[in-house]
Amino acid sequence: MDSDQFESILDAQIKRIRDVLVVKAAEYATEDRLANFKQAAHLQNIGIPQVVGGLMAKHTVSIFDMIGSGKPYPLEQWDEKITDHINYLILLRAVLIENAQPPQD
Repeated sequence: MDSDQFESILDAQIKRIRDVLVVKAAEYATEDRLANFKQAAHLQNIGIPQVVGGLMAKHTVSIFDMIGSGKPYPLEQWDEKITDHINYLILLRAVLIENAQPPQD
């Protein structure tokens, strides 16, 4: 694969990441983009990173199932799974950054 083709794949993936995160924010988030993760952590009495990791694990298992099946999946299905997985990593980074900051009064 040449550099131009790879960069085209990268650009398309970044657009999918942004599009999904924007749509999901409108669906799930309040003013606090991490509110649902915080509420889930409270309900389960676990840390917010553990909530994100648990939800991401579902996507990881799904990806491994697809890889292991040997079946040909449509590229759109791969795109959805890969994008969701990347988005959970981005959300985990946001949680870690927020947890590292002192609370605001």
